[in-house]
Amino acid sequence: MRLKLWKRNGSPILGNRRAITLAITGASGAAYALRLMELLVQHDLRVFILVSEAARIVLETEEGITLPKDPQQTAVFLQKRFSAADGQLSVFGPDEWTAPVASGSGAPKQMIVCPCTMGTLAAIAMGASDNLLERAADVVIKERGSLILVPREMPYSSIHLENMLKLSRMGVTILPASPSFYNKPYTLSDLVDSVVGRVLDHAGIEHQLQSRWGQDEY
Repeated sequence: MRLKLWKRNGSPILGNRRAITLAITGASGAAYALRLMELLVQHDLRVFILVSEAARIVLETEEGITLPKDPQQTAVFLQKRFSAADGQLSVFGPDEWTAPVASGSGAPKQMIVCPCTMGTLAAIAMGASDNLLERAADVVIKERGSLILVPREMPYSSIHLENMLKLSRMGVTILPASPSFYNKPYTLSDLVDSVVGRVLDHAGIEHQLQSRWGQDEY
């Protein structure tokens, strides 16, 4: 069992890279997830990827991307798309309970859910852990790690706000996908980068996606 937990295709899961979990759910905003994944790869991070069924629909609808059903085939697809190194990306299915992210002894200390549906946010707030994505978030919370949720919804209902407040009080970062405009964005990519840049800031990952308020270069 230890070999299955720590190895896939004979290669160590973590290797020498810093590891992070990226979960993609069915909220609108697939472009945020794709750009974030691209940058995590460029920063040479080991990325554990969780994709909900609803996220697959949104990726196809918004970005014209049809992901394979098989998690390992999805990993190969994403590796080619983002020119990732062999073994840098691992994709796990919703019921793959032997995945490292399912246990505090194997999960990375950082996880980002981008974009995050209100349903996923609610399940995390309740500690439901009905699938691997929810369990992975539960693990990061209980291990006192860094969990960043990027909700994309409007307007927020009282239920949404209460769930976000509950998670915020637990130390979870709630980072709504609200682009900034002081950088004078000219393209959709500029707007996407303004959100992804803030996600990277809170994940402790350096970047130069945009100039910063009050600094000389702005």
